[in-house]
Amino acid sequence: MKKNLKAMVMAAGMGSRLEPITLMLPKPLMPILNRPLMDIILMQLRAIGVRDVISNTYYLADQIINRYEKNDLGINFSYIKETELSGTAGGVKKCQFFFDEGEDFIVMSGDGLTTVDIQKGLEIHKKSKAIATIGVKEIPIEEVSHFGVVVVDDEGYISEFQEKPSVEDAKSNLINTGIYIFNYKIFDYIPEGKFYDFAKNVFPDLLKDGQINTFKVDEYWNDIGTISQYKQSIQDVFNGVCPIEHSKVFETNLGSYVVGNTELPKTVRFVGNTVVGNKCKLGEYIKLENCVLLDGAEVPTGSELKDCIVLPANGHFRGQKTKLEKKEILTV
Repeated sequence: MKKNLKAMVMAAGMGSRLEPITLMLPKPLMPILNRPLMDIILMQLRAIGVRDVISNTYYLADQIINRYEKNDLGINFSYIKETELSGTAGGVKKCQFFFDEGEDFIVMSGDGLTTVDIQKGLEIHKKSKAIATIGVKEIPIEEVSHFGVVVVDDEGYISEFQEKPSVEDAKSNLINTGIYIFNYKIFDYIPEGKFYDFAKNVFPDLLKDGQINTFKVDEYWNDIGTISQYKQSIQDVFNGVCPIEHSKVFETNLGSYVVGNTELPKTVRFVGNTVVGNKCKLGEYIKLENCVLLDGAEVPTGSELKDCIVLPANGHFRGQKTKLEKKEILTV
């Protein structure tokens, strides 16, 4: 009897490039129009029939566990708590007990916003009978130095990897999206109890055995790894570039906004696209242009903010208050 399709969402990373936001939130819980990114990922998995999902947690693990251990998303959520980081492959190895021998399973990064057709990837993977199938995305050649580049043959199998090559040295403009479909045999390539990485350790060995296939991600994909990428993803959802389900968008003469459980004064002006989270406190006669107000943020009367992410002034940053130095991140 065929087992149920299972998946893993990698959720252990610290997200240092997203500080100071990630001093109070783990990266998978970064809000996209007031909806945690991992909610979006889990609903995408559920839409293709996945009911059982596991995550490896480490940084601010309790926030992730508390949200998903009992959820209303139709997902049976399991987790492991890592006491020290073990690499991308090492984290998957620790979850080997969760998966069914001989079966395929999905692994997704907890920091990727995408509308990828995972079902298409599964079909390509099953047809190829490869141990690993990687979702790859075509990007402008001038951006390749920020990503892991893959070179593929005529049949879509990977022939070479390039880790963040210069534009001059890049042999391809296809990048690894961190969306994987594996057969259980992948665990034969990952030793127990060692720090092990897919890109550096596992994929080179799979490459020698000709066991890495690809499927093209023609849909939206954005690695939310930096402040600028996070802000871009918000605008992409507002503008319909990333068509995901989200809460109601309200239109004004000058822009659009989404609001959580927050009372808005009638004198607030919205320009561009702005997100207002839950339990925010907004003063009178303020102007918000392309801003994101996280839950509990406060904006005093008369403020005019543009392209800002506003954190709660009394928020806890790893248990202590932290001086914020990035101009686009404010506690006001």
